[in-house]
Parts: sequence; structure tokens; C-alpha cells
Amino acid sequence: MYRFLLTRQWVLLTLLALVLMPTMVELGFWQFHRHQHRVAQNELISRNLKADPAPVTDLTSPGHTVPRSDYWRAVTATGTFDTEHEVVVRRRTSADDKIGVHVLTPLDLKDGGTVLVNRGWVPAAPHQTAFPDVPPAPRGEVTVTGRLKADETTGSSGIKDLAGLPDRQVMLINSEQQAHLLSREVLGGYIEQTAPEPSGGLPEQIPSPDDSSIGAHMAYAVQWWLFVAAVPVGWIILVRREKRDREEAAAKGEPAAGAAEQPEPASA
Repeated sequence: MYRFLLTRQWVLLTLLALVLMPTMVELGFWQFHRHQHRVAQNELISRNLKADPAPVTDLTSPGHTVPRSDYWRAVTATGTFDTEHEVVVRRRTSADDKIGVHVLTPLDLKDGGTVLVNRGWVPAAPHQTAFPDVPPAPRGEVTVTGRLKADETTGSSGIKDLAGLPDRQVMLINSEQQAHLLSREVLGGYIEQTAPEPSGGLPEQIPSPDDSSIGAHMAYAVQWWLFVAAVPVGWIILVRREKRDREEAAAKGEPAAGAAEQPEPASA
């Protein structure tokens, strides 16, 4: 009564089940690895945000690539803002998802060197070619506290670095790009300012990264693995149902459903 398993319909169904099972196992591990990555990232964010602020020059230097272990590390920098060479970073969103720009201002350090400071978000100008209204940076010597971030690239951010932009407008926050424009060395990476807070609420400072949410990746992984277990169970149920239907049809002297399709006889 199990010869029906050799019919084309059942061979294809069995092959489909055999293909689905390892595929769903891999999908489960993919979601599990995403869960692990998110947990590790949350731990890194939490640890670096809670660390005592370090002088930015202790963690980066001109041409330095900020390693992942230093992302969001609390840093301080003392110097004078160079508002003459301030630029805005296009197509950035506020905390409530409004489209605008980030204000990127070079800070000439007291002990020498320059570091880029992302002072926060402001609304974009009415026309894309116009420079937006940007509240002035504090004058004189100032100590900035913020989060150390790595240079943005198209590969890391997914943002295309467009050419031919209006003057003092850029797509990416990149120290090498700004060093070329400033004609002087700039520390690798940049500071995402958290203090001092602007007096009028603008630029709107960038919120701290989320270090608590882990998403639903683990739940998705478990779902995929449950699907793996369900495939053979479902296959067995279908086989038993087919066998029962064929037995009932045989007892009544009726052809079973699908009985016309018989397995091909083995060649001699």
C-alpha cells in the first residue's frame, strides 16, 4: 500500500520537503546570528556610553579608522569652533522623522589639530540649493562632550556620495573628505555632540542609540526551527491519510484517488 510513494506526485512532494528542511535550518541560524549581533551591539553601546569621557585625541588621530570597539565611546574635546568652514549633511532625519540636515562644524583643538563635531539636526532650507538657517556655534573656547563615531562611507551607510552639491553641503560625514576641503589634518571619525546643549533647542541633538531593544530575531529563529520539525510531521500525516484513503477505496472496490498514476516498473 506504500507503492504510491513512488509516484511522481509523491516523489516531488518528498523532494520538496527534503529541500525545505535544510533551507529553514539555515534561515533559523541566520536570524539567531542577527540576534547575537544585536545583543553584542547593545552591550557595546551600553558599556561605551557609561564609560568616563576620554580626551578625543586618546582614541583617534589624523587618518585613524575608529574601530568598532570605540563606537559611541564618550569623549571630550576643547577648542574653538571654525564656523567659516561649517557644512551641512543632507537628507538626515530628526528624532520624530522629519527630513532636514545635520550641522557639521570643525573644532580647532586647543592643543592642535581639528576634529569634526556633528552639532545636531536642523530643518532643511525651503530650496535644496539654499543653505539652511543654522544657529551659530558658541564663540571662544568651548569643551564639547559627545559620542565618538566612525567616518561614514557609502559602503557602511548605504548613502550615495553625490557630486555637484551646492556649496557647503555634503552627503557623508567623512574626516578625509573634510581634511581635503580644509587643507589641514583632521582627526579620524567625528564627535556626535551631547553637551553643551544649544540654548534655543537647535540644532536638535541626536538621541542616544538604543541599547535595550533586541528585536524579534530570536523568535523568528525559533519559528523557522519549528517549521523544520513540522515538515516531516506533516509529511507523515499526509502519507497515512493517503494510505487510509487507498485502503478504504480498495475495501469498497473503488479506485483510489490518484491510483491511475502508478510507479513505472523497474527495467530489467
